[in-house]
Amino acid sequence: MFHGGSSEDAAEALKKLEASINGARIRIDTTWTRELRSFLIVPLFKCLVALCLIISLLVFIEGIYMNLVVLYVKLFKRKPEKIYKWEPMPEDIELGHETYPMVLVQIPMYNEKEVLQLSIGAACRLIWPFDRLIVQVLDDSTDQTIKGLVNTECAKWESKGVNIKCERRDNRNGYKAGALKQGMKHNYVKLCNYVVIFDADFQPEPDYLQRSVPFLVHNPEVALVQARWRFMNANKYLMTRMQEMSLNYHFMAEQESGSTRHAFFSFNGTAGVWRMAAMEEAGGWHDRTTVEDMDLAVRAGLLGWKFVFLNDLTVKSELPSKFKAFRFQQHRWSCGPANLFRKMIMEIIRNKRVTIWKKLYLVYSFFFLRKIIVHCFTFIFYCVILPTSVFFPEVNIPAWSTFYIPSMITLCIVIATPRSFYLVIFWILFENVMSMHRTKGTFIGILERQRVNEWVVTEKLEDALKTKLLPRIEEPSNGFLERVNSKEIMVGIYILCCACYGLFFGNTLLNLYLFMQVVAFLVSGVGFVGT
Repeated sequence: MFHGGSSEDAAEALKKLEASINGARIRIDTTWTRELRSFLIVPLFKCLVALCLIISLLVFIEGIYMNLVVLYVKLFKRKPEKIYKWEPMPEDIELGHETYPMVLVQIPMYNEKEVLQLSIGAACRLIWPFDRLIVQVLDDSTDQTIKGLVNTECAKWESKGVNIKCERRDNRNGYKAGALKQGMKHNYVKLCNYVVIFDADFQPEPDYLQRSVPFLVHNPEVALVQARWRFMNANKYLMTRMQEMSLNYHFMAEQESGSTRHAFFSFNGTAGVWRMAAMEEAGGWHDRTTVEDMDLAVRAGLLGWKFVFLNDLTVKSELPSKFKAFRFQQHRWSCGPANLFRKMIMEIIRNKRVTIWKKLYLVYSFFFLRKIIVHCFTFIFYCVILPTSVFFPEVNIPAWSTFYIPSMITLCIVIATPRSFYLVIFWILFENVMSMHRTKGTFIGILERQRVNEWVVTEKLEDALKTKLLPRIEEPSNGFLERVNSKEIMVGIYILCCACYGLFFGNTLLNLYLFMQVVAFLVSGVGFVGT
């Protein structure tokens, strides 16, 4: 305007100036973003991918090793009866039942209205001399009606000659471990040589003691004999079928390989017979974590005691049929071992009673790889890294890590339940969903945060409904909102965003997997899993 221009010319010049400034700012911002991506974000993502590839190889090697041990057992028929001395209990007319050791059967329960009759009845039907057997019902129930039912059931079997005791506490300190510990303080327990633990939903066959106790009688170095679980309600729902696949692999690979190679494995908390002397030497039950069974097993193992797993001896049990009940169970099973690892790692390292190889097995294979790394790796790699990789086309994730190795690991797992082979895709997707909860539980346990000692009793009701021993008590429901699981929905939405981005800007088969995983997370998120 000073040089004779009009106001319109000045306004136009101002707009051009602003446009040039904005363009420069955009170019600066774009350059800065590209530099940040090139020098920080992409290298960091590459490091995460490389770490996951290493872990994938470690998990693969561990799985192959366990399956080779199992194959060796099958091919050479290395059953426990061939490794350890086993003979049926001798009959002596003069001594009578004195040749049989005293056995204590413990049944811890808490408001188990649906299964109390089944569990107490199964324990009382065990074939063993009545004068050499004590059945101890450890009832922590708070419901007066259920207490009455327990009393009635105990009185019924007592009238039939069974030496049965019903013990109660005025608190629930220590949960199951506290009940078991309190049960061991009674004077009559001191008469017993061995103790058997059955959870409330477990029903042993009548010959259970005849097949398991002789291993302890004839082999003084053996502390524990563990039976395999058999699931009565596995065929009820898709969720229970997938649980069966995972647990069958646990028993076939982890328990049998540990028993064969190291004479050590984790006590499953039920369906096992313990030598009283070994329990006392190990310090008895501790309630410092929610896996008191594993705690006791590790402490006894560090003292040099041996464990025997009987794959041919099965005990009927029940799988959780409600998704939230299963989630609580998985939280306990992942949080507890991680927390126990935190508490015992130095004790294991400093131990001088076992070989360095057994200590290495405990620290690396038993705890670090199987109880911590596997849970975190499954979720982080398959549910976070792989979906996020659609935004980083310059990062190459090799096919062997995303297809070949996972396929071989999955095949090894499915072998344990061949009848469910056609469900393998559903199993993979469901395990990835559950890995989120296992990862969260693992971090809570290792960092010892809130909920580290949370114990929610797994609800059981399927077999009770089938046999109609007790009527089902319907609980009030809040409908659809009660079934919604926000964490699954959030992860599902994130993977959906990644899948859509990959569909529009990529050309990889990864998108097919991502959309399938989205469905799994969202279906779980709205509660359409299990009952």
